[in-house]
Amino acid sequence: MGRINVLDKHVAELIAAGEVVERPSSVIKELVENSIDAGATAITVEIKNGGTTFMRVTDNGCGILKDDVKLAFLRHATSKVKVENDLDSISTLGFRGEALASISAVSRLELITKADCESVGTRYVISGGEEVSFEDAGCPNGTTFIIRDLFYNIPARMKFLKTDMGEGNAVSNVMDKIALSHPEVAITYIKDSKQVLNTSGDGKLLSAIYSVYGREFANGMIEVDYELNGVTVKGYLSKPQNARPNRNMQNFFINGRFVKSRTAMAAVEEACKGSVMVGKFASCVINIDIAFEAVDVNVHPAKIEVRFVNERPVFDAVYHAVKSALNKKDTSKSAVFSKPAQTVKVNPFELAQKVFRERDEQIKAEQKPLQKPLQNKVVKETVNPFDILDEPIVLPKKEPISFNTKVSDVSKPVAPISKPVAVLADIDATTFADKKIEEPVFESFAETKSDDLANAEVEPTVEESEIKPLIELNADSFRYIGEAFKTYIIIEKNSNELVLIDKHAAHERMIYERLKKEKGRGFSQLLLEPISVTLNKIDYDFVVNNLDLFSESGFDVEDFGNGVVLVRSAPQYLEKEDIEMSIIEMAGYLSDHKKNIRTEQMEWIYHNVSCRAAIKAGNISTDMELIDIAKKLETDETLKYCPHGRPITIVLKKREIEKMFGRV
Repeated sequence: MGRINVLDKHVAELIAAGEVVERPSSVIKELVENSIDAGATAITVEIKNGGTTFMRVTDNGCGILKDDVKLAFLRHATSKVKVENDLDSISTLGFRGEALASISAVSRLELITKADCESVGTRYVISGGEEVSFEDAGCPNGTTFIIRDLFYNIPARMKFLKTDMGEGNAVSNVMDKIALSHPEVAITYIKDSKQVLNTSGDGKLLSAIYSVYGREFANGMIEVDYELNGVTVKGYLSKPQNARPNRNMQNFFINGRFVKSRTAMAAVEEACKGSVMVGKFASCVINIDIAFEAVDVNVHPAKIEVRFVNERPVFDAVYHAVKSALNKKDTSKSAVFSKPAQTVKVNPFELAQKVFRERDEQIKAEQKPLQKPLQNKVVKETVNPFDILDEPIVLPKKEPISFNTKVSDVSKPVAPISKPVAVLADIDATTFADKKIEEPVFESFAETKSDDLANAEVEPTVEESEIKPLIELNADSFRYIGEAFKTYIIIEKNSNELVLIDKHAAHERMIYERLKKEKGRGFSQLLLEPISVTLNKIDYDFVVNNLDLFSESGFDVEDFGNGVVLVRSAPQYLEKEDIEMSIIEMAGYLSDHKKNIRTEQMEWIYHNVSCRAAIKAGNISTDMELIDIAKKLETDETLKYCPHGRPITIVLKKREIEKMFGRV
């Protein structure tokens, strides 16, 4: 008896369906792409329970003729490929003819469609690959697919699905990519009876970016438009200051199809060198138009990877497109700030004398007495009286007050003028015309500033003061010397050793140990206003499903919906930008390391948070901050390495230093 079995049609279809239908998002992708190929200008997608129980896709495309409805559900049946040569220049999103057959084999499917040339529509119901009903129906032009109970007949496949939220976010991610790749199509996406995406379909890519990622993200983009060697590159690139710590917000489209292209990714990163900080990556939404025969899209079942006949023209076009966009931005900045204003140092005493002198000369030139007494002027208290005076104020003659004058020697101390109008109203108008402006106050400053300041006692600065013991374990056993290169703390120990401490590594280790010990409790601080962080739907899904991990690392994160999370509290010492970057990095790490190894995840998160929260090398630190770090290291000998394995301290023996100078 032979050992090889020929599978029957039903089993073969179930196996083949796995190549196309992996989860609800796969179904939505295939159906929406078919709608776009049908010329639809408006598409509505609705799902419930992550798409596992209900999915509906409605479009206003050309529809399916009644005679072609049943044929459309046969395997390898398609209207987009006829002969062998058609595979060399595929211009449509779908072409294999497997989508409808695979979807209908693992679900309960209902199709309602009507072509423009027909007077009545068609309703076709198929369950598990078997026809249930085929009848006429009244409906508008276009096509509607309703998918229920996905994988109802394959329980083994169903148990590998994620939660409803996870599957729903995967569908949302697909809808985002389709909205960005086809801004000319109005996309409406409804999730659990709530509209979460709505694009205008005006054909403007920036409008689609605004709808998908929000206003803040869209405002941080610069336009890319370039053509080289028959390759056209259009789209938007994030400004260098808005770069992110991972590549998860880079979107590339080849002829309107979302793809993962290493060639385009490498070109963007190479072009951003010198403009984007090392370790960060520019976000982008870039569409590459290339001849259909120059790209092969038939190398992946899900069609998310492509192969170019020649990758060099694509790399060059993307590289020069991004470089040109960045240079245009830099040119505009340099044009504005090409000649920075020079800083001029001005002596305040000379400036004051000059102002009074010019004012006095102006009075003498005009020689105009006041027409009316000042008390007749009606002045509101909200107005500065000095702005409405016709003539300058004469200051009464006072003895100059030197720096050595005691407060008790002043007979009539000058009180602050709380209401200048009331005081000036009692002054006779002739005072301003008869008397000359004097400059006693400013002259006294000018005369006494050099002598008195020279004789004044000045407290010694930190550098001039005597260096005192840091920790008096024994006399002169531990002394703080200073800081080198704004990075290394210098300590003299036991009069025999010179200890160099990397302040960043030391502070990082201390924060790391505290986070591990307290698990975020006691190390978090409440923010005055929450910080919103925009993520792609995959990263967003991992964040909302691992909120406890963020809580243990000192973050209070909550789901704000539609790819946005709010951070209400964060670990101490983190700046606003560091908080946002930490959430993005942690989300990217969780999505890249999908294994649920909690210990490993928390170790990485603690490393990331402590590194960002620690004092940075090169930053200015006070002596007290540095002394406090050195004290903690002296009392805890276990702090020898930073969380990344770098040494915290280096010890130089006195004898080693003396050898360098030839003393021994």
